[in-house]
Amino acid sequence: MSAPVWADRPVVVLGAKGMLGRDLVSLLRERLDDAAGDRVVAWDKDELDMTCSGAIVETLGRIAPGVVINCAAYTNVDGCESNVDEAMAINAVAPALLGEACRSVGALLVHISTDFIFDGRSRRPYRPDDAANPLSVYGRSKWEGEEAVHASGCRSLIVRTSWLYGVHGRNFVEAILQKAKTGESLRVVDDQVGRPTFTVDLSDALVRLLDVGAEGVVHFANDGECSWNVFAKAIVELAGLNTSVAAISSGELDRPAKRPAYSVLDLSNYQKLTNHAPRSWREALAEYMVRREVNEATQPLQTS
Repeated sequence: MSAPVWADRPVVVLGAKGMLGRDLVSLLRERLDDAAGDRVVAWDKDELDMTCSGAIVETLGRIAPGVVINCAAYTNVDGCESNVDEAMAINAVAPALLGEACRSVGALLVHISTDFIFDGRSRRPYRPDDAANPLSVYGRSKWEGEEAVHASGCRSLIVRTSWLYGVHGRNFVEAILQKAKTGESLRVVDDQVGRPTFTVDLSDALVRLLDVGAEGVVHFANDGECSWNVFAKAIVELAGLNTSVAAISSGELDRPAKRPAYSVLDLSNYQKLTNHAPRSWREALAEYMVRREVNEATQPLQTS
């Protein structure tokens, strides 16, 4: 199978051992018939210091990639509040350095961002050109990362997503299942609404966007919207558990970082670009549950 135009040079995936990175690398290698790992170069934080300009410039200069996909991020939303410097270094400074290096080698930088750049006051799904107003350090660091990518002058595709979960990392679904299986009742907020997104579906969306030569800012998530409480109830139901899920307010939860009450992303630009409609979050969640059962049957579920 011949490689697509965007893969005429190596494709670099950063954050390759993370929840999204592992699914994306697997899909890319399958798509590019890259069993040897020559076309898809997968690096994690222990293989490339993304906060060191010299390391990035030297490494990308040597590889000369056509596409760099940045899946690396500091995603502990509450942790960012007490680790501001680290959050900014990974989520804001690193994208700036990557953008400059990508410009120098003529590579497209695909950067993953978040719904948390918005303040949640909208009465309709957020469009790519809506004004950012992050409520937390995490949201601010990701927004500054986006701005740094634009300022670098490189060719870029920024893909914002939301409520991400996958079989290769800690996520909300696993947290709910672990608590539910102990038999204790759950208390989950019902005043935060968004779109859950399966890493397998986001990986597929990134490849589709590359196929059509997309640049700029695009939103992707699974279709439909729900509160964290409704999401938790669906998880418990699909797992065949009888655990009760009580609804509480964000104020009752009292977390360090403030979350947007409404962070639903408008998916119309993604659908227009790719002519592909994302499947519903419930359908994606059902597949996740099947995949995790297969994983558990063959090996312990990855949790980091």
